[in-house]
Amino acid sequence: MKQCTIGKEISLSGIGLHLGKIVNITFVPAEINLGIKFVRVDLEDKPVIPADISKVITTNRGTTLQNGNAQVHTVEHVLSALMGLGIDNLTIELDGPEIPILDGSAIEFVKAIQKAGILEQDAEREYFEILEPISYKDELTGSELVALPDDEFNITSMIDFNSPVLGQQYATLNHMNDYVVEIAACRTFVFA
Repeated sequence: MKQCTIGKEISLSGIGLHLGKIVNITFVPAEINLGIKFVRVDLEDKPVIPADISKVITTNRGTTLQNGNAQVHTVEHVLSALMGLGIDNLTIELDGPEIPILDGSAIEFVKAIQKAGILEQDAEREYFEILEPISYKDELTGSELVALPDDEFNITSMIDFNSPVLGQQYATLNHMNDYVVEIAACRTFVFA
């Protein structure tokens, strides 16, 4: 499969869930092999924060990325939308510290990206192939991740926060082409 970006620049605006600041976010088409980059246009020198696991500094009530002194908070919904739509290369400019929460899901990001159009690029997409089971358990939180070899990308997720309100929940995504219908509109939750 080929790498993809978006067809044209598009912007959204909203409030950040945790920091409560209004943020403008602009999706800008990017060249092949650039990956996903956040650019804090509100900070001096407009620092770039790559969407890379090595840049994650916390996953407590949201995912925060940091490069140098620059941070971007609550990136999970926008990154979900990009993954679900197969976007490989994109610059995300924002004039604040946190991605807008919008309706609490990824659907508004999906709609914006679909409106901008998805552009196939002239470079093959790279894949990480799982050849044997990989597992990780966080003893502090009890979270556990298991990745198994498969011919298709699919996800099964189970949560149990020992909450009478939330209860135990279970979801499966069998095919990425079902992302928009099955996952994009799923909303976040809070206990307070």
